[in-house]
Amino acid sequence: MPTTGDPGRTSEPVEATRPDSVLPELREMWWETGMRARAQAGVFAVFSELPRLVWAALVVSWRADRLRTSIVGATTVVAGLMSAFGLLAVQRVLVEFFAGGPTAEKVVAALPALVVLAAVTALRAGMAAGMGYAQNGLTPKVDREVERGLFEVTTAVRLEAFDADAFADDMERASRGADSTTGLVQASMNLLAGLAGVLAVAVAVVVVHPLLLLALLVATVPNGWASLRAGHLRYQTYAAGSVRRRRLWLLHRLMAERDSAPELRSYGLRGFLLDQYDRVMGVETSIQLALARRVTTTTTVGAMIGGIATAVVYVLLGSLLVDGQIPLAAAATCVIAVQSAQRSLAVVTFQIDRVYTEGQHFRDYTGFMTRAADYLPPAASNTHAVLQERLREVTVDAVSLRYPDRDRAAVDQVSLTIEAGQTVAFVGENGSGKSTLATMIATLRIPTAGTISYNGRAAEDWDPAALRSRIAVVTQEYHKWPFTAATNIAIGDTTTVAEQDRIEQAASRAVAHDMIAELPHGYETLLDRTFAGGQDLSGGQWQRITAARGFLRDADLLIMDEPSSALDPRAEDALFQAIRDRQGRAITILITHRLANVRHADRIYVLHHGRLVEAGTHEQLMSADGRYAELFTLQASGYDTSAPATATPLPRQTASA
Repeated sequence: MPTTGDPGRTSEPVEATRPDSVLPELREMWWETGMRARAQAGVFAVFSELPRLVWAALVVSWRADRLRTSIVGATTVVAGLMSAFGLLAVQRVLVEFFAGGPTAEKVVAALPALVVLAAVTALRAGMAAGMGYAQNGLTPKVDREVERGLFEVTTAVRLEAFDADAFADDMERASRGADSTTGLVQASMNLLAGLAGVLAVAVAVVVVHPLLLLALLVATVPNGWASLRAGHLRYQTYAAGSVRRRRLWLLHRLMAERDSAPELRSYGLRGFLLDQYDRVMGVETSIQLALARRVTTTTTVGAMIGGIATAVVYVLLGSLLVDGQIPLAAAATCVIAVQSAQRSLAVVTFQIDRVYTEGQHFRDYTGFMTRAADYLPPAASNTHAVLQERLREVTVDAVSLRYPDRDRAAVDQVSLTIEAGQTVAFVGENGSGKSTLATMIATLRIPTAGTISYNGRAAEDWDPAALRSRIAVVTQEYHKWPFTAATNIAIGDTTTVAEQDRIEQAASRAVAHDMIAELPHGYETLLDRTFAGGQDLSGGQWQRITAARGFLRDADLLIMDEPSSALDPRAEDALFQAIRDRQGRAITILITHRLANVRHADRIYVLHHGRLVEAGTHEQLMSADGRYAELFTLQASGYDTSAPATATPLPRQTASA
């Protein structure tokens, strides 16, 4: 059983690259961006970026709901004013209470200030309630504003965008950044509220006595610094432990999810995986204990300095009282102000870290939205022709396509013409460019060279939506949509209301009707076990659903890319009979490795390394004795029962392999 090496080593870069590790380093996850940025940023860097992040949050909030944003802003300002008035009212009450004379007279004298204090307290509570109501209502509005903007882009970008690794990574981060926008807005609002509280206290103590402001700073700043420093230590440790967390996440998936459960038990991997967990978690635990010691030390030092500073403040207040420079009421008010300022400062220090971290994820979102504009299709032109007649002809003229990470073109200078009623086949070995060529014909990809014309007009001259509505595609890498069986078929044609009889007819053509009827709820069965009552389907069953989706539209051009790779022989024969029924009335492009199913095609195009190397009927290509004939003969030999069976020994694997 392989091991992961020395579990006691805590240096992340070394641990991540050890060749004997069975849990190698995974790519950085989206949620580590903000954490790593916060760990690398100093206190001054954090403060310098805060205004920009807060402003960005306010802009998003204003765009989502101006009324609620205004309410939050107004209540924040008013609550701060009420805090200042409250402290001044407290100071006035104390002045009256500490004055000479009978108690009853002192209470009567303090009554106006008490009324003001009560009114201020009630109004501040009302402001807090109003702020909470507005923030709670603002959250779903911000979510919708940001997420819809993201989905408007991700559903509109050209398909080639997903071929770029950087784009896919950016999109994952942006989707999480959209979630972080709400956190950024909330943290910014709370930060402003905390700052308003601190500022209100500062204004109040200056009014009471300017020297008290210095006392306030001395008593509150040490604890604030300690909180920020402790947070910085947490972020540093969190960022440094990214490799361990990804390994723990992977181990969690391996030990607690359904997909891995059968092999975990059949291979007896329980002890091995638990050992892997113990190794990684042992290191993590020791590091977390070390972090706890450092954080405790930092906060303790901060508390001690804060305590000493507070004692100095009290000594200062005592000196001022003895010298008669401030009244007793002012000193008492200062004590209350210090406590209030410490509470507000605790809110501020927590929200500063949160604003900065969430802001990094929000920056991922805004950056993606900017870069994704390069992949958006050109704006629709009013001069685009609407396809009124059926597709009569598709012409591919010297078309090429090169993927961004490949040295060789996936499709290289291919030319061909397909006419109405024809069934044609694209054949060739894996990677020959068959599917890529088909996706370009389906207008899902734009050629990097050459043109594709429909009824004699280039693709860019047609209305894209109208043209695409005439084309149906059954992809090789189909998606298992988490809907009912009926809806899974109905989404094949969203331009019309799919009646039940149309759905069942399409299912019958795809040899799926009987299979669906046997499901617990028939066509209303949910095809996803995430939902209550959901069902799993086999690969062949899903392939029938996907084929039915393509048949539902009854399109002028139907592209079937490996539609039978998981079907049993009987279902495969019935499916290809349905495909042959289109011959003579509509265009069908068939892609399959099972060459026996393309014998009846009107024309077969053979691709190799992206180039069109042969074309003709089955008989013509067999007579030519070229690549198609070689592949067909090789495949047919596996079904030749007349030849004597010979046992071919399997290659032996060496011990070092």
